[in-house]
Amino acid sequence: MVSRVHTVAFQGIEAVPVDVQVMVAPGKVGMQIVGLPDKAVAESRERVQAALHATGLSMPAKRVTVNLAPADLPKEGSHYDLPIALGLMAAIGAIPSDALAGFVVLGELALDGTIADVAGVLPAAIGANVQGRGLICPEGCGSEAAWAGADIDIIAPRSLIAAANHFRGTQVLSRPIPGIYRKEATGAPDLADIKGQETARRALEVAAAGGHNLLMSGPPGSGKSMLAARLPSILPALEPCELLEVSMIASIAGQLAEGKLSDSRPFRAPHHSASMAAMVGGGARARPGEVSLAHNGVLFLDEFPEFAPAVLDSLRQPLETGECLIARANHRTVYPARIQLVAAMNPCRCGMAGEPGHTCARGPRCQTDYQARISGPLLDRIDIRIDVPAVSAADLVRSGRSEASASVAERVGRARRLQRERFEKLGSPNATNAHCSTSLIEAVATPDSDGAALLSEASEKLGFSARAYHRVLRVARTLADLDDSSHVRRVHLAEAISYRLPSERLSRAA
Repeated sequence: MVSRVHTVAFQGIEAVPVDVQVMVAPGKVGMQIVGLPDKAVAESRERVQAALHATGLSMPAKRVTVNLAPADLPKEGSHYDLPIALGLMAAIGAIPSDALAGFVVLGELALDGTIADVAGVLPAAIGANVQGRGLICPEGCGSEAAWAGADIDIIAPRSLIAAANHFRGTQVLSRPIPGIYRKEATGAPDLADIKGQETARRALEVAAAGGHNLLMSGPPGSGKSMLAARLPSILPALEPCELLEVSMIASIAGQLAEGKLSDSRPFRAPHHSASMAAMVGGGARARPGEVSLAHNGVLFLDEFPEFAPAVLDSLRQPLETGECLIARANHRTVYPARIQLVAAMNPCRCGMAGEPGHTCARGPRCQTDYQARISGPLLDRIDIRIDVPAVSAADLVRSGRSEASASVAERVGRARRLQRERFEKLGSPNATNAHCSTSLIEAVATPDSDGAALLSEASEKLGFSARAYHRVLRVARTLADLDDSSHVRRVHLAEAISYRLPSERLSRAA
């Protein structure tokens, strides 16, 4: 007899259908799993046998063959345990043979028959909903799966016994409810804590309003990390479609705790010792990296030049295309990676280059060698570069607080709404100026005659690349949105150009 159970394999955030075929036939007693299983899948044989024994069932004294179709698709992970076990139970008559026909099943089995949580339940639930099927998943993942839609049938048993009782009708399980939104902790970092640094605060607001990449350079203790940590407090909440994408990536990475979603934008800050696989994704199972985990949010790289140059250059493609492609000999995986890059760096190894009263012991070469670790093509993709000088004593002792994040967030939200409405009218999926196409930005950011003359002169004198030219237009469009101006004027272009001037010093030093 052959029983069939539907499950999935994951390629990026896509759930690919897999058919688990279980056949019990005369022959040498034992279980064999075929269909390109990895080590975790192959070991499910032992977990399934132990779980069945704990449930009160025994393996049939026959040959059991499990085929994971399509056979040429690599199968990875422990979530195949539950579909194999339920398929075997259906094959030996422990549960009705037609009970699993309308479900996608995934879950890991413990030796005592309980069902452990697995990663990727949300994408699996969405894929099952598209197929018109229900979902059977671990109890701890039920609230996560419930976000896939109110019309999808979800069964979240705690153990194999609970699943069997549900299908027999002796103990029917109720549908889990979606996990609640995570609430931000009180006392989150606020821009009101920043002393002085008016130029940096302005640049941070512009970057937040348009989703622009930002590089801050300054001596130690000038407040670069403090500013970056407060960027999430002025960013707008995730839109529903963005929330779904972010949650699917977190689910694949196993970071969606208790099925609780959050509409706050991701903020990832990896250490500068991060490898390329940790940054852009990879490994044996091609897991998402920090770039993808920061999708629709912020990737903050502190001590920017301390990252390995190859790791930094691996960011060039995600910054340009908004996705991270991981290519291997036997498969190709694509993860979304539309990020806002925020970086902070010291001007040199000792950190005090250019500061009044300080002379570097190594001379100009200290600054040159340090900044040369950042390639020109990567710098060209950063829209706003600012110098963050040391905070003066007068700013530190000044009474009162600076403008709070709530006021800045209101202006940022208004600018974002203008962009979203503009691009929706033009039929573009982009929601921010930073990620719109070059042809579109030329149409929506056409400068006035004075602004066009200034941009032309600046491009010629400063040697802007074509990318730099369009990024100046994007920043200028954001500045106009903050001013609630329908046209890009000379004053907007002048400020946008000023944000690229530090890059010229970096380029000369490099």
